[in-house]
Amino acid sequence: MPDRPDGGGGPEEPRILVFSTNNISDPGIDLAGSSHLHYPPGVVVIGLPCTSGVRPEWVLYAIQRGFDGVFIAADGEECGYLSDCTERSARIFKRAQDLLTEHGLEPRRLKMAAICSVCAEPFVDHIREFSAALAELGPVTAAPVEPGSGGSAPTGLAQVRKGYE
Repeated sequence: MPDRPDGGGGPEEPRILVFSTNNISDPGIDLAGSSHLHYPPGVVVIGLPCTSGVRPEWVLYAIQRGFDGVFIAADGEECGYLSDCTERSARIFKRAQDLLTEHGLEPRRLKMAAICSVCAEPFVDHIREFSAALAELGPVTAAPVEPGSGGSAPTGLAQVRKGYE
């Protein structure tokens, strides 16, 4: 098994990468923390301007690099950037599930739900349920990409991660 990303998450605790939108879902996730609502500590959040900015390759990359699942905290109908963000996000979600399947990975390792700026409790509920579902699936069984063999992060992800390193 590859080295797991730093911070939280033991061998039996699912690690979840969350893609969150800066103006819509991030405040709800922050509210969960400031309200001391408890959810699994193996959650890592990366903020993006818009849900439709998530790339299916990023989902695959996260799973291959040690995350057990990816949760997309979508902005739903509240996106301030694109009027068709919900439809675009649904297509991205489907392509990401297809990509996981093509690589021998369980598509249920990806979940998406609309999380608004005051949706602290729904976010926590989604993460708890997703973590339990991932625990039932068990560890990733497809051969992960070994460090150094898969090249660099997919286009765009390195720029997103840069601010978090």
